[in-house]
Amino acid sequence: MRVTCDIKSQTFEELQTQFQAWEQPTYRETQLLDWLYVRRVTNWDAMTNLPKALRDRLRQHYSLNVPQLVRKQGSRDVTQKFLWQLSDGALIESVLIPASPALYGEPSDRHTLCVSTQVGCAYGCKFCASGLEGWKRNLSADEIVEQVLAVERWHVAQREASPLADGGVDSESGSGAVPHSRLINNLVIMGMGEPLANYDHLMKALGILNAPWGGGIGARKITISTSGLAPQIRKLADEPLQFRLAVSLHGATDEVRSRIMPVNRKYPLSELSAACEYYQSKKGRMITFEYILIADVNDSLEQVKPLAELAHRLNAKVNLIPYNKVEGLPWQRPSEMVQERFAAALSKLGVTTTLRREKGHDIDAACGQLRLKTERDRLAGAALARD
Repeated sequence: MRVTCDIKSQTFEELQTQFQAWEQPTYRETQLLDWLYVRRVTNWDAMTNLPKALRDRLRQHYSLNVPQLVRKQGSRDVTQKFLWQLSDGALIESVLIPASPALYGEPSDRHTLCVSTQVGCAYGCKFCASGLEGWKRNLSADEIVEQVLAVERWHVAQREASPLADGGVDSESGSGAVPHSRLINNLVIMGMGEPLANYDHLMKALGILNAPWGGGIGARKITISTSGLAPQIRKLADEPLQFRLAVSLHGATDEVRSRIMPVNRKYPLSELSAACEYYQSKKGRMITFEYILIADVNDSLEQVKPLAELAHRLNAKVNLIPYNKVEGLPWQRPSEMVQERFAAALSKLGVTTTLRREKGHDIDAACGQLRLKTERDRLAGAALARD
């Protein structure tokens, strides 16, 4: 029998159909899901209450891939950046953000994970490291899901560096791991890649991460970011789950936005606004505008009035983010005085505004920076080895 897909890309209904075909009792599926999403094991043999014959059948039919941690950076504010290597050698990033009042959701965001959806990015935002090496491929549903599970395994391993006293073993190995409560209760889908360009895999992954049998993360605790793919925003509006929407705006006029975001040439602000209005009509939920402040590009007070008008029209709050310097790119972070002045002017016009004191600025936390640096180091090392 040929391996068809990773087990963590399967919905409850898909697994149910397969177990019925194998004439397995219904409780076996519940046992399997407990091993995958509560105990977070990483190999079939750890699933000790499943019969060996069933484990062998699962092994033959499904893969059970786990990303390998290549590098991790921890910042002074306890933000943690993870660089994962996937089964094909591709590198992606996830960022664990500590407790922060009203970061994206309700006032008690405890641990938020920023998740990637693609290897690289095809949309070429001029200030972003993710697309500097181009787009490689979409992540599969299981590769999105696994970022959450892998970070939670890492967290458990930090707490339990030695064998468990009750007869279990180190949970990092994935063999016989005992269940632990969820670390991550908020997701922001705004790591590497354009999430809505990988729509189907993303929706399947979020369904698994939202499900009570899977990640158990509430839909309203999940924020999906987009650079402005208007048709997919409309599609997202028609989804039954109440995911939050964040738009990476970064410019309040077409002139400024097109300068730094090529996607604006295909979906200008008029079309993007119409899609956001449709989303509002269907969901009735506040949108977040992500606005990276870049010195001498979009930080002038001339941008404040059109940004405020757009925010009022679309019932949006604005999250101002000082630019994270990316090696090889010319853009700079504005001074704190300029940041504060921009935020104050926006607030004065009645816009709900947050000026984020960027977490992870000291660990290259902008999307794709750690991956880019690692890949370039590898290439340099390979070149030296050939010489």
